[in-house]
Amino acid sequence: MVDGIDGQFNRNIIHALQGYFRIASNEKPSRLRASSSIPAGYSEDVDILWDEHKSLLGEYNQKYVKTSWNEIERPEFSLLDLKIKIADKIFGKCVLCESKCMKNRKFESGLCDVKKPYISSEFLHKGEEPPLIPSHTIFFSGCNFKCVYCQNWDISQHPDQGMLLEPKKLARIIDLRRRQGSMNVNFVGGDPTPNMPYILRTMKYSKENIPIVWNSNLYLSKQGMNLLDGFVDLYLTDFKYGNNACAMDLSGIPNYCQIIKRNHKKAYKSAEMIIRHLILPNHIECCSKPLLNWIADNLGLDVVLNIMPQYRPTYNAFKHQDVSTLPTIDEINEVKSFAEGLGFINLI
Repeated sequence: MVDGIDGQFNRNIIHALQGYFRIASNEKPSRLRASSSIPAGYSEDVDILWDEHKSLLGEYNQKYVKTSWNEIERPEFSLLDLKIKIADKIFGKCVLCESKCMKNRKFESGLCDVKKPYISSEFLHKGEEPPLIPSHTIFFSGCNFKCVYCQNWDISQHPDQGMLLEPKKLARIIDLRRRQGSMNVNFVGGDPTPNMPYILRTMKYSKENIPIVWNSNLYLSKQGMNLLDGFVDLYLTDFKYGNNACAMDLSGIPNYCQIIKRNHKKAYKSAEMIIRHLILPNHIECCSKPLLNWIADNLGLDVVLNIMPQYRPTYNAFKHQDVSTLPTIDEINEVKSFAEGLGFINLI
């Protein structure tokens, strides 16, 4: 499943991501399929819907363990339908991400500048982490971050560019890519969070059993994270900073550490995870080391961790002296050695 990697690395990764691999090989249903099979109560009252959602999630893990891929039957209104209904209501006063702009996103963009779900591209990606490839990667335009060094700025900072696809059409494409050999469907951007209602609705129409990867900066609200619980099979997260000052300076994001740490804990309990950390020049002591310490102390040493050395100054990075150069070889080696010294066993 992960050809070309050292055998011991294979065993460690497969153990850490065993649920994901079982879904990818159709040995068990995806969380989407399980949510589609659990009956839910209907209401137009959002508070009642949230109460029902909380109640069903309390029983979800027990039901998911017992669910067989060959026994999936869809009720008239399922837990997945309930998630879609809540997400649509939230969209009218948007609190999907922690910015909580409360804009009516059905008619106007939020602080993320995203209004419609424009898709920049979709393809079988062979450049992701080895356990994920080939990954059916769907890049959404726009983002709720404004990173000065964004490596995908041509996507993230142009939320009104790309193609608009009806959910049923995108679902057919996802199913086709699965039959062509995709290991997963990988929602990314920019960031997928501003388009969560569209993504939930799209996957309702998918007929294939496929792991869902949420490739995100993870700056979601509690409501957003709750909607993803029981839907996402693997979080591919971007843990950027070890303090709030750097997050505000380089991404314009307040309360970064509190939100990202809270959501990593939530995500790690509800699904499997690969954490990415992009090494920034001059941010080893303030960011890389503190966040690695936190991951080790709070998520454990068996979490799959990709320490990424490929930073390059682009977009508006030249306006910020600290990130206007490449990281040095010494900086890259220092971060990797620090992670190894902490005892992480699943380093990519």
